[in-house]
Amino acid sequence: MRPHIAVIDDDEKITALLRRSLAFEGYEISTAPDGSEGLKLLNQRQVDLVILDVMMPRMDGWEVCRRLREAGLTSPILLLTAKDEVTDRVKGLDLGADDYLVKPFALEELMARVRALLRRRPDKAEEGGNFRYEDLLLDVDGRETLRGDRRIELTAKEFDLLHLFMQNPKRVLSRDLIMERIWGYDYSGESNVLEVYVAMLRQKLEDSGERRLIQTVRGAGYVLKGDS
Repeated sequence: MRPHIAVIDDDEKITALLRRSLAFEGYEISTAPDGSEGLKLLNQRQVDLVILDVMMPRMDGWEVCRRLREAGLTSPILLLTAKDEVTDRVKGLDLGADDYLVKPFALEELMARVRALLRRRPDKAEEGGNFRYEDLLLDVDGRETLRGDRRIELTAKEFDLLHLFMQNPKRVLSRDLIMERIWGYDYSGESNVLEVYVAMLRQKLEDSGERRLIQTVRGAGYVLKGDS
């Protein structure tokens, strides 16, 4: 079955370009001209990837992204944005986007991002279940996190990052490996987005004074383990 991609963008030229280019690559395409129509489309159709413009009238892409994640959409979301500030990129990722591409973009790069995001779609049959490390519990099917009896609210991206650590306890994970697994391609040198997410995740996991479980290994990456 061909992967189904939804394109939500108010720019008719970009939408037409993406429709032709993605269809040529063998993908099934649905389009929507604004955020509201995009939400209606995704409520009716199951898709494998969403390409979402940020700057749209009435309802911007950030709000669409937030609503899609709150509604339970797990498919990857690729944001198209004219803003290249780190704060704007982190905002989109924090709302649940998986990747972003700054306009104007090269079509070849967009296609590479699409392929990377589709390659790393989780296999629900393999990814479900519970993971436990010391007093930390991750319920993948229920998307819940517990530290002892304390329930921790995580964003979609924070959950995915913690899931990766929980799948690899006591294994040092390099920055490049984490970026490839969680964001789908190499962000190396572009921003401190990984460091920001690790800091936010640590804050939530340690909010009640619990000891640190995500350790920094200088020059190597990060590892899930208790203090030595």
